Amino acid sequence: MTRHEERELAFILLFEKLFSEDTIREILKSAGEARDVEENEFALAMAEGAEAHLGELDALISAYSRKWNKDRISRVALSLMRLAVYEMEYEEDIPVSVSINEAVELAKKYGGDEDAPFINGVLGGIA
Repeated sequence: MTRHEERELAFILLFEKLFSEDTIREILKSAGEARDVEENEFALAMAEGAEAHLGELDALISAYSRKWNKDRISRVALSLMRLAVYEMEYEEDIPVSVSINEAVELAKKYGGDEDAPFINGVLGGIA
């Protein structure tokens, strides 16, 4: 699995967590059973790390999302920004530009037309 695919899995886990009371680990296990998703330590660590710091991540996202409160941001965009901001704030070995680029690319794949530019702007402000 490439690093991009691992990050994509971490995003999917965070996104699914929005709709589930299960832990990230349980979501990954269920995905493995239902869809043959491979367990991946990087993806698990990123998703669990972001989940552990949701309050701090959401505060940063809200501070740089001018005129948008967290409830108005699409769930895809919110999950991608949570993952990227977690990487930017807590993973020193991942360049900030990589975190931003990955979030924007995943937004193009999973989000609406306005998600990628919005995410780029918010993450650029945080950076």
